[in-house]
Amino acid sequence: MPTLVIANKCYSSWSLRPWLLMKQLGVAFDEITIPLDLPDTKEMVLKHSPAGKVPILIDGDVTVWESISIMEHVGEAYSVPVWPADSKARAMARSVAAEMHAGFSALRSACPMNLGKKYASRDRGEAVARDVDRFSAIVREACERFGAGGPFLFGAFSAADAMYAPLATRLDTYSIALDATTRAYVDAILSLPAFQEWRSAALKEEWIVPADEVDEDAIENYRKAA
Repeated sequence: MPTLVIANKCYSSWSLRPWLLMKQLGVAFDEITIPLDLPDTKEMVLKHSPAGKVPILIDGDVTVWESISIMEHVGEAYSVPVWPADSKARAMARSVAAEMHAGFSALRSACPMNLGKKYASRDRGEAVARDVDRFSAIVREACERFGAGGPFLFGAFSAADAMYAPLATRLDTYSIALDATTRAYVDAILSLPAFQEWRSAALKEEWIVPADEVDEDAIENYRKAA
């Protein structure tokens, strides 16, 4: 059985991506959690990968790091449909997944993933608004062209949805207004049993990462309620 090395479920957006995909596609795995922002965090991660970052997949004598690479390996090694079967849909899915990997920096910086809090809606700046608009455009185009078979970007759940899942949590956490199509997509991600399992575990964690705690009052503190 492969082992996925991850960080805190409350905060680690990159860890969520392959974890969610593997759960959703029924690939069994063990997991090791290395908490962020502790004195020995880097040392512990380096024991598993020379890149010094999570997530990391250890599959027998193969070690894979970086979320997209892990998901590609899972598809090949376990014969599961990581990408859409249709070639045109697959091309777009790979493109938007790579765009997520390299882009949306304003939204990711201003609104760090934090599953333990809910913040009130407010203006978070033009750069964040542009990122939200771009995400909504991706959702609308993918769903209109390829989404007839299900609630996700390309109908069935794929690596593209796993890549955008942490962004979906941010839009919910920071109460960002969305059009109806984008809201329905975000709700589909947040309603996944696999995501609910991740979030339930996240709310039980005791670690706090100050850098990912926005300096404003929360309207909901789920950890206190959990």
